[in-house]
Amino acid sequence: MKISKPSLSFWQIFNMNVGFLGIQYSFGLQQTAINPIFLYLGASEDMLPILNIAGPVTGLIVQPIIGALSDKTWSLKWGRRKPYFLIGALLGSICLFMFPHSPVLWFAVGLLWILDVGNNVAMEPYRAFVGDKLPEKQLSLGYQMQSLFCGLGTLLATGSILLFQYLFGEEADVAGTIPQWIYYSFYIGAILSLTTILWSVFKTAEIPPSDEELKEINKIKQLSLLNKMAKPFVEIREAVKEMPKFMWKIGAVYLFQWYALFVYWQFSTPLFMKTMGYSISEAGSQSAAMSLTYNTTTMLIALILVPLTLRFGNKKMYATSLFGTALALFCIPFITDPWLVTMPMILFGIGWATMMGIPYTMVSKIVPQERRGVYMGILNMMIVIPMGIETLTFGPIYKYLLSDNAVFAMLFAGAFFAIAALLALRLNETSNK
Repeated sequence: MKISKPSLSFWQIFNMNVGFLGIQYSFGLQQTAINPIFLYLGASEDMLPILNIAGPVTGLIVQPIIGALSDKTWSLKWGRRKPYFLIGALLGSICLFMFPHSPVLWFAVGLLWILDVGNNVAMEPYRAFVGDKLPEKQLSLGYQMQSLFCGLGTLLATGSILLFQYLFGEEADVAGTIPQWIYYSFYIGAILSLTTILWSVFKTAEIPPSDEELKEINKIKQLSLLNKMAKPFVEIREAVKEMPKFMWKIGAVYLFQWYALFVYWQFSTPLFMKTMGYSISEAGSQSAAMSLTYNTTTMLIALILVPLTLRFGNKKMYATSLFGTALALFCIPFITDPWLVTMPMILFGIGWATMMGIPYTMVSKIVPQERRGVYMGILNMMIVIPMGIETLTFGPIYKYLLSDNAVFAMLFAGAFFAIAALLALRLNETSNK
């Protein structure tokens, strides 16, 4: 069901996406600071994949359910997607404040589970929120704006880690202890998680549901509690049954792309401990510096991709960027100069910008408005399923097939990106049946 939507100004699109900054700052800390914290608290390298299983499991369960619920939610005061933003942001803020105070490994792992629930509750409706508000011709700008904030959020997270380590990080690593300079980045994240969401909530009004949608929402309100609880699962089942062919194809791309990304995030710190002889703090800082480079690139390139995708097409831009990311990961293990590592990370940043924008633009164009939330949830299931597979399988692969060698882990990730790029060439936005 197509709904006519007015075009929005650049700043209206900017304001509606500001909340993504806080969400991505939190994810930025997960990418660059969580695994070093696990190492500080005594985790071994081959434990890192399984310790990160919180993300895939919570994403798999939470995102499609929240998507289905938000499709059938409407409040005159709070709207459709906004209540979920606020709940998720509040939960995330509390966890970020507590995380650096983790006394032991199991406590930090438990907090990661709760943090991931909060981030997923906030993020999934945000993807649908953009599709709800924008006409088709502005979808690319809307999702690339999210990509810009994705880069900026992670840039601020990693930049703060480097800054506070430089200012306050003179103490030597102590086993079982989290350095105090890490605390400050998490405190900033706790503030940003909530304040940026509130900015978007108060700056952007949601489009009311159509009469048909409102009738369906009111019908659900009359159901018994048991039937209300079952309704999201029924919606997910029906959506999967009727899912466009295009989404199955993008699921194949995501299988290799997100498996590879999780390997990269988990093993960049161990890689620099091996290739450059760094301590955990030094290797974590090098990993953060790489993140700084690629997220700066993402932030700068995100909006430039809008005219490029219009000229060359989403599929070509997406596949090319994935090949570039594969090349970056093939190069990094053989570079021993910390300054030269920034060069392949520019390619990685271009890839990250397309991964955070183009797939959502493509999917948003082909799914029905009334099911946008649940389909965005299913798309994010396609992210967390390969992550879950990675957390369960890559520990043994790393230990027994890759000889506990982080260099081989990075090359493995590069090969998976190359496969994802080949599969991306099969994507066709007209294949929506």
